[in-house]
Amino acid sequence: MIGRFVGLALALCAWAWPAQALDVRAANSWIDRELDQIYPDLFRLYADIHANPELSSQETRTAALLGAEMRKLGFTVTEHVGGSGLVAIVRNGAGPTVLVRTELDALPMEERTGLPYASRVQTNYRGQPTFVAHSCGHDVHMASWVGAARVLMGMKDRWRGTLMFVAQPAEETVSGATAMLKDGLFTRFPKPDYGFALHTGPYAAGQVLYRPGALTSAADNIEITFKGRGGHGSSPDTTIDPVLIAARFVVDVQSVVSREKNPQQPGVVTIGAIQGGTAGNIIPDEVTVRGTIRSYDPEVRAKLLAGVERVALAAAMMAGAPKPEISKPQSADSVVNDPELTERTAAVFRQAFGQSAIPKRDFITASEDFSQFALAGVPRSLFFEIGIYDPGRVQAARNGGPPLPFNHSPQYAPVPEPSIRTGVKATSLAVLNVLGG
Repeated sequence: MIGRFVGLALALCAWAWPAQALDVRAANSWIDRELDQIYPDLFRLYADIHANPELSSQETRTAALLGAEMRKLGFTVTEHVGGSGLVAIVRNGAGPTVLVRTELDALPMEERTGLPYASRVQTNYRGQPTFVAHSCGHDVHMASWVGAARVLMGMKDRWRGTLMFVAQPAEETVSGATAMLKDGLFTRFPKPDYGFALHTGPYAAGQVLYRPGALTSAADNIEITFKGRGGHGSSPDTTIDPVLIAARFVVDVQSVVSREKNPQQPGVVTIGAIQGGTAGNIIPDEVTVRGTIRSYDPEVRAKLLAGVERVALAAAMMAGAPKPEISKPQSADSVVNDPELTERTAAVFRQAFGQSAIPKRDFITASEDFSQFALAGVPRSLFFEIGIYDPGRVQAARNGGPPLPFNHSPQYAPVPEPSIRTGVKATSLAVLNVLGG
């Protein structure tokens, strides 16, 4: 009996890392040849997604498009997981289960890139008309995700295990991963042994960046509705003005960061939206402010959350207004890369990309709900970045030229081919490295 348990334990341990090391040079060469064949299809998919973006939790067309691509490759596809998310599974013998995630959603903003496939989509967002744009690179992520699936399915004789390709809704609101988990992502489907995801950033196309340990900040979205008493703009004494209360709060809340937080520890409070009122001569009954809190240290996170609430209550009290409504509709923890998986994957990246495989020293102040998958039980995961700009443009910016548009800028415009090819290759190699080469 003891011998059986020992044998089972040894078999399970063998799945921790593949017994056969990945031949990076051979795999790299094969992937390059495959990319030469499939890139035109990937670009058409990318341009279609870019021109037809959808907001968080509304990504029905995008999900259907990806689902059709994965079915053609032989994946078993389940749609509407956690809303508009999908899960694509293919089993190829005994071995680990590897999750590969992409995001589906775009942003409520107008694109100003001038690209021939630029988005001109418009819709309603929280009761207001808005343009919609892929200004964070999720379209590159999706094209790379499908491309990696095509590469890996073309190499089925070289790996064993289960691929679990997850297309997640609502990353921009840091709510989609939790929605998928609540809908049984790791109970209806296999629980992964490894997880990978990538993100684009304002770096040179062809670069792959990685960092062990904590990579992104925790995110806490906040929504505060200040109550007042409406009336005529010419008689403010007959009203309680929630616009003034909200304005005071927006200014005063920064004192929590500048005077209460340890200056050696990162932390940000940003108010990105103020909504209320209809006309310049009407004082409204209420005003809503929406913002985000970013932090790394749990104590700093708690201090910022408590400080925001305290300042909001004080602003209302100073005006003799009712208590405001304060909520935290979505949140996500920091992405923490498994150090061992990071180094193992980085070794492959260095062989494949040479000096374009770059270790990161700094945290990313942005946030990602990919972290929720790891917290839900994925034992080893890695979130890495790829560059998207022409290297000459990047160098010019470093030399004092025009700054590079950052993620969420209306001018955020990846150079498609090197960006997508890098995303496909990096993802494929990372997965092959844990499934066997």
